[in-house]
Amino acid sequence: MRNRLTTTKLVTLSIIALLLVAGLLGACGSTSEEPYVVQEQNRAPKSTAIQSSGIPPTASSVSPTPVPGAGKPSMSTDIPTPAEVATTVLAKMPTDTNSIAVETPIATSTLEANGDGENGIEPDPDYERALSAARLSTSGWDTDFRLHTVPYSQIKFVIPRDNIPSIDEPKFIAPSEASVWLKDVEPVVALQVNGDSRAYPLQILTWHEIVNDDVGDVPIAVTFCPLCNSAIAFDRRLDGDLLEFGVSGNLRNSDLIMYDRQSHSWWQQFTGEGIVGKYAGRTLEHLPASIVSFADFAEAHPQGKVLSRDTGYARQYGRNPYAGYDTADGNPFLFRGDLDGRLLPVERVIAVTLGDVDVAFPLTILQDEGAINYDLGERSIVVFHKFGTTSALDGSSIAESRDVGAAGVFDSHLDDQKLSFSVNDGKIVDEQTESTWDILGNAVEGPLTGKSLTPVVHGSHFWFAWAVFKPDTIVYQGKEGA
Repeated sequence: MRNRLTTTKLVTLSIIALLLVAGLLGACGSTSEEPYVVQEQNRAPKSTAIQSSGIPPTASSVSPTPVPGAGKPSMSTDIPTPAEVATTVLAKMPTDTNSIAVETPIATSTLEANGDGENGIEPDPDYERALSAARLSTSGWDTDFRLHTVPYSQIKFVIPRDNIPSIDEPKFIAPSEASVWLKDVEPVVALQVNGDSRAYPLQILTWHEIVNDDVGDVPIAVTFCPLCNSAIAFDRRLDGDLLEFGVSGNLRNSDLIMYDRQSHSWWQQFTGEGIVGKYAGRTLEHLPASIVSFADFAEAHPQGKVLSRDTGYARQYGRNPYAGYDTADGNPFLFRGDLDGRLLPVERVIAVTLGDVDVAFPLTILQDEGAINYDLGERSIVVFHKFGTTSALDGSSIAESRDVGAAGVFDSHLDDQKLSFSVNDGKIVDEQTESTWDILGNAVEGPLTGKSLTPVVHGSHFWFAWAVFKPDTIVYQGKEGA
């Protein structure tokens, strides 16, 4: 037990050091003609949020703001090294892990009203006190903080806004070009919109978390929160407005809080819900996306497009800055909610919402069964699994991390026929026609060759995150279970 706690502390300290480095390097390394402009940052007062974390509040805690046309911003020389940060934090950590205090969220006076507020959200007359108590700064934000759907006490400031820079002008290359630096087993977020197939390598998304893109003439945002292993795609259109998203620097339940640059509303990445500002109470449309291996994407879509490493930023793409985080019984970073003991906190689940019902399929069970046929009311879905995809959050090298495999979720019906699936000799086969299917839901052999199943929105998340946002979820127990 002592060894596991020590390992957990080291992983936590590594992530803290990473976040400091992200804060220092946020806009550095831009090589584009118009360097990414970091807006005025959401700085927490040094005497509150930063000091309470045990991290020395140096002037270098916030990266300088580059000016269009200028070169790389100069860096202060009084930057604490990761080792110094780790030493400081470790000295302040309690030796008895049971003594770690869990903050009780304060009540908020934000109420769902009869349309008097924006989106039916009643303005909170006491919002300034709630923000102050949560140690959240409003400096540099044009957000309507009167409107919020969650207690501010649940939101944690981590690093300044945009210090993890989104990719707003993505460039793409052919799979054959990407294969020079992207290994077959590396995970990518794959999606297809109106026949336009694209792959977003996690070795890039881990460092940027958001890509604002246009796919198949649809403006989308591809997002990834490493702390929750949540890769989610959204339509960026809302009420006729086109939104562009960035990284707010805040977390809630360890999950990324995005913000849109049009209204400065804050959005929960895990759910796509607006939680603060003009769009509080609104929800973005989810788009089906899967984490699969680069090889599987390239085989299914040889003419597809792969996000290029030419991002305008200097990052160690291919290296996992969260090495060791993907440990099933580990402690989620900066998570202070209640853990659902039905599964281990950082265990992976394939998560699906069907109507008003949430279902989680533990990856360990899916790996054993290969294909799960699941009926819920009038909905019938199938969950596929295939080995050959590494974890982006395991070893220091993503390409050399452990094989967790890939998953896909699809509607079981095709052309008014319900199909049932199983795995035979390592291949996914439907029992009705004995056609063979790939992990992206395409029939590649047999009578149905060329046909494709309809993808279902899903995620391959860490259990703690899915459970805290979806506490009433059903956990699949396997073929022999309930």
